[in-house]
Amino acid sequence: MIFHQSLRRELSFTTGGVFLVLVTIMITTLVIRILGFAANGAVNPEDALVLIALATLGYMAVLLTVSLFVAVLIVLVRWYKDSEMIVWFASGLSVANLIRPILQFAAPLIIIIALLALFVWPWANRESTLISQRFQQRSDVSMVAAGQFRESAKAGRVFFIEALDIDKSEVKNIFAAETKNGRLSIAVASTGFIQNVGNGDKSIVLNHGRRYEGMPTQPDFRILEFSEYTTNIYNKEVLDPPPRDREKMISELIGDQNPSVINANRAELLWRIGLPLMALGLVLIAIPLAYVNPRLGSYTAMFYAVLIYLIYSNLLNLTQNFVAQGKVNASVGVWPIHVLAFCIAYLLIRNRINPSLKWWRRQLPAFLTSK
Repeated sequence: MIFHQSLRRELSFTTGGVFLVLVTIMITTLVIRILGFAANGAVNPEDALVLIALATLGYMAVLLTVSLFVAVLIVLVRWYKDSEMIVWFASGLSVANLIRPILQFAAPLIIIIALLALFVWPWANRESTLISQRFQQRSDVSMVAAGQFRESAKAGRVFFIEALDIDKSEVKNIFAAETKNGRLSIAVASTGFIQNVGNGDKSIVLNHGRRYEGMPTQPDFRILEFSEYTTNIYNKEVLDPPPRDREKMISELIGDQNPSVINANRAELLWRIGLPLMALGLVLIAIPLAYVNPRLGSYTAMFYAVLIYLIYSNLLNLTQNFVAQGKVNASVGVWPIHVLAFCIAYLLIRNRINPSLKWWRRQLPAFLTSK
């Protein structure tokens, strides 16, 4: 049918355009935030692109939900503004005839949203956490690099090596500063080498250099010359942190019966299930909400759309927090918000089917309103 083809084509183009705009805004925000973390030393600058990609994947379900809602609204608002809906109504169609083709278009996207929320969201969060934690737990061995000042993970020491021969394990022009027990110790040498210690750690041996201890203005300040000085390079064991609720897969959320985390797991599961349901509710609400008088502006519908989305998403997050705190049972909190949204969508659609009748008569079945 021409009506279905035209609607599907415009929805496809508009959804793609809105999605690209939202992804661009999201990536720009993530670039600023993650580069700020990298500048502060919280993450490795080399991992910035990976972290941006993972964060974008994690929020893909939310972006698709918003894109679908806004696209349906934009297409129908334009049809009302350009009087195309008048043509369709004159052909015997009504607002109710929009529901089926729009749901046929939205169904695959809602399934994708569900898959992203259930599986991609926790995976992306888990990978981001592992990358950040492993960088923060990095060993001092990984910091040894020629021509660069490197600070240890705990900010307790600073290394500088001008030249490094990996094959011969030789280093030249070494600077090592360490703060221990409130005293500053600085060692400098022109040559040295890296040696392995029996327990798997490594150390740098400085040859024929000087060591400065304390502050120059203090009486206990010392300058020592040495023929050989060894400074250890600690090789810490990297431990994967335990997963948070947002990083757990569905099987972990359901199978973990620990009383201390069971409410948080149920709350996270409620949010993931609620996201595709929210997408469906917003699509149904967008159908009657898109009505505008062609003689008036179209900004009213957009204002209500933003307001409805903010209320819906905040109510979902609020319910998640209540379930996590044990104030609301998960079986009770999973359905009221979505049932309310579907009821609102039903009432709005009923109001738009026959606007010539009084609002209370629009809610009645057709055989009662015909009398």
